Amino acid sequence: MTTQVIVLNGGSSAGKSEIVRQLQAVLPRPWLAFGVDSLIEAMPRSMEGSEAGLEIGPDGGVEVGPEFIALQSAWMEGLAAMARAGAPVIIDDVFLGGGASQARWQKALGGLDVLWVGVRCDGAVAAEREIARGDRVPGMAVLQAEVVHEGVVYGLEVDTTHTESLVCAKVIADHVRQSG
Repeated sequence: MTTQVIVLNGGSSAGKSEIVRQLQAVLPRPWLAFGVDSLIEAMPRSMEGSEAGLEIGPDGGVEVGPEFIALQSAWMEGLAAMARAGAPVIIDDVFLGGGASQARWQKALGGLDVLWVGVRCDGAVAAEREIARGDRVPGMAVLQAEVVHEGVVYGLEVDTTHTESLVCAKVIADHVRQSG
């Protein structure tokens, strides 16, 4: 079966979004890309800082509430429906719940051929990128660097600590070509 969905999981500032852009350039056919950052941007501002929505603490810790989870579940089902309708989809996510987050995706993506990709990056390097970006709460990258991978099973892993995004994208694209 041909890969229909590529799910990239990694902590904040690990380089997932850049890998996605590079993947779209090197994959042999057009792929749609969706990231958790876009989901958050699409949510009403009233959910920010709300116990029911999304709270980012001063240390960079992230807590999600039931309203966030409900909207996220609908988003997941929507992306799965696009893949089932024939659109190849790349998903850029941060599995705050580790293996439990992957299980939610597995349920939504049931019946689809999915490549699970772990995007690793040393916490100190991700923290440097976080500071350079200037759009994240300091500490988020370090807090997420390892926890997002706990209990997650991957078909492939890449590490952006010392490897360029394009190289990582080519490794992923080669894997997709070989499996399909």
